[in-house]
Amino acid sequence: MTRNSKSTRIGKTSRRGRRHPLATIALVTIGLLSTGGAYALFSSTASAETSSVNTQASVDEGKKLFSSNCATCHGLNLQGVDNVGPSLYGVGAASVSFQVGTGRMPLANQGPQAEKKAVQFTEEQVSSLALYVASLSPGPAIPSAEYLGANGNASTGAELFRVNCAMCHNVAGAGGALTQGKWAPALAGVLPVHIYEAMVTGPQSMPVFNDTNLTPTQKADIITYLKYLDKNPSPGGFDLGAVGPVSEGLFIWIFGLGAIVAVTIWIAAKAN
Repeated sequence: MTRNSKSTRIGKTSRRGRRHPLATIALVTIGLLSTGGAYALFSSTASAETSSVNTQASVDEGKKLFSSNCATCHGLNLQGVDNVGPSLYGVGAASVSFQVGTGRMPLANQGPQAEKKAVQFTEEQVSSLALYVASLSPGPAIPSAEYLGANGNASTGAELFRVNCAMCHNVAGAGGALTQGKWAPALAGVLPVHIYEAMVTGPQSMPVFNDTNLTPTQKADIITYLKYLDKNPSPGGFDLGAVGPVSEGLFIWIFGLGAIVAVTIWIAAKAN
């Protein structure tokens, strides 16, 4: 065998055994992707398990709170108690969040309707109560934060509010009297989440506005309108409670006619 043929074979062998320059980069990339995928899978699984554990812990806490504060009127299994408290089947987390989160529940005393008062539980406790009730009997859920930012269309919300709500709550949300000693509460300063929850659960004498009556976007527009009223007081000065002709007529009756009577007496006295 000649020297040239040996050199040719050695050159071919060395070229076949030489690693491609991109092979190292490819191996590192594959390793990183595999490690990252495994870590992401492990993290998501661990997060799901942690979330499940936390949720169950909240439900257990809610059960304790319910047994101590609510079961006397609503029953241990949400079945209600005759002539004391209604059943909670199907009310969902939204109703619990509204009633307990506004202080209406636990009920202070029997009356035409539950009155708003100081909240007796923390936000975490209210959430636990809502989760527990929803775990036994699902219903309307607590609304998503995307509908609670008061960043919708205030003009559309004002129109929807006038058509659906103003007959009870007044066009300015000042509230008003209803029949049998009941009333529609004022809406100034009410949290957006509670406004939304009231629409989907229909507390007291309020009708239920489900997503067929008012879409979530329309509910968000109504919230936007009410929050606009909170930030923009009456441009006409003193609004006399924003309850319309009742207070305005009373003002005219007392001060207007009073002024006329006073002037008449003054003229008569001066003539004498």
